[in-house]
Amino acid sequence: MKTLCISTLLAITSVTMGAHAVSSAEFYTSQSYTYGRFEARIRFAPGDGVVSSFFLWKNGSETAGTFWNELDFEKLGADCHLQTNAIYGNPSAGHTGTPALSANLCDEFHTYTYEWTPDYISWQVDGAEIRRETGDTALAFAQNATAGMQFRFNVWPGDASFGGNFDPAILPVYEYVNWAQYSSYSNGSFSLSWRQDFSTGSIPSGWLTGNWSSPKNLSTHSPQNVGFGNGNLILALTADNALGTAGAVAVDPSDASGTGGAGNTSDAGESTGGTSAVASSSANTAGDDGCGCRVPQHSSTGTSALAWLGLLAGTALRYRRRHSPR
Repeated sequence: MKTLCISTLLAITSVTMGAHAVSSAEFYTSQSYTYGRFEARIRFAPGDGVVSSFFLWKNGSETAGTFWNELDFEKLGADCHLQTNAIYGNPSAGHTGTPALSANLCDEFHTYTYEWTPDYISWQVDGAEIRRETGDTALAFAQNATAGMQFRFNVWPGDASFGGNFDPAILPVYEYVNWAQYSSYSNGSFSLSWRQDFSTGSIPSGWLTGNWSSPKNLSTHSPQNVGFGNGNLILALTADNALGTAGAVAVDPSDASGTGGAGNTSDAGESTGGTSAVASSSANTAGDDGCGCRVPQHSSTGTSALAWLGLLAGTALRYRRRHSPR
């Protein structure tokens, strides 16, 4: 019986791992950070059905019985519109907002900022606030994300229920990140702690790549789809037989050097240069939980067959639990 079970699991694993025709990407900090300002300069990936994001994630939120904490900037749809999410609870529930922005966020770089304090959470684009949450939302993060949250970026295929109508014929598409930085918060003010420019051409210390299934289980994150070029971190959504970021090029006009590097910042909190994307902000709504989209953290290094079996079983259970409401 044991042999039969193992053989069945191996067969399921083989089918599942080989079933995706699409490979996606995720990149994240190994360390979590508490109250502060979390910023990144990003050009989101274009395409209907392509979900491209910058989010803060309490590691382990997906574990059964754990209070979920997640904040999102997510590009959705062919029109490249932005959705913001505060996802929290046990079980988790989503609280979404759809700001009205004047620019195509897939054609230009813009600066995306979260301010997380004990009293409020703010989403900002190019220094202009587009959403603020206080009260129960701020309390849910203050009480349940005391270990902090990670910087995370990913790109993956959605479907008609979230993201749009994905067509693999548009591949490859890319998300570009010129820089990321974190400022700590204390006594009502922010102080720059670190800034990561992606100009070294390799994975910087303290950052990791994902290697698990994406939220809709339509792709697997591949470390090969994380690359660096022209001063940017590049996340690729590709066909399985065309992995990598070769040929992907984007230039941020606010970068004085034109090749990444220091960018062009006036202080730790607001980037200068480029065109502001902000027109107005819509009301926030509670309902659609956004992608609700994370699976456990795993190193991008080698994984044993037994670990893959465990990962597969856990992913199947988590996928069924997290996506059944959709």
